[in-house]
Amino acid sequence: MASQVHSLAQKVWNYHLLNDSLEKSDCIFVLCSNDVRVAEHAARLFLDGYAPYIIFSGGVGELTNGMFSRSEAESFALVAVDMGVPDDCILIEPQSTNTGENVLFTRALLEEKGLDPQQFILVQKPFMERRTYATFMQQWPGKQITVSSPPISFDEYPNEQLTYSDVINVMVGDLQRIRDYPAQGYSISQDIPIDVWQAFEFLVELGFNEHLIKTKPAGS
Repeated sequence: MASQVHSLAQKVWNYHLLNDSLEKSDCIFVLCSNDVRVAEHAARLFLDGYAPYIIFSGGVGELTNGMFSRSEAESFALVAVDMGVPDDCILIEPQSTNTGENVLFTRALLEEKGLDPQQFILVQKPFMERRTYATFMQQWPGKQITVSSPPISFDEYPNEQLTYSDVINVMVGDLQRIRDYPAQGYSISQDIPIDVWQAFEFLVELGFNEHLIKTKPAGS
């Protein structure tokens, strides 16, 4: 059973990864969470010269309530500063609580600052790359984007904050959102291969359903 779960989960993990090639951009846009490895990755991209400034976006979400002493964005920014990113190269959006708000609130912040970047590097957890892309393209069309995440394999990803089971639950839930959210206007449509959706269904049958959203029955 464990090997079957691993095989199914690896298939879903691989689908979420976009494997974009990075190039120098106008800014690095970090969608914050409970995983500070994302902040570290974004800081390394900045220090490697990929963009002149970083935006950290995130308030307090379901998974970070009580984890940090301040917003996700402020906590991630501190990680970046500790790694050598100058304060004046950081913008903070500390109110958003979901991916759509990350994009909309950051868009408003940049407009308020008189900034109009055309090319973005979006930084996110590996298993949220595809949904981040689909959400951004819906909420802020007309921009050039690439998506990046810490170069960590599925087997290496679980840590003190996210167990093996947690990771599977979240990425199964994200796959459901990739399918359902376009109809609600939250994101653009993404093709989901049959074998990937079958892996989703098997994992749900095996009990990995904690991050699923409730859907209305057909015809309701």
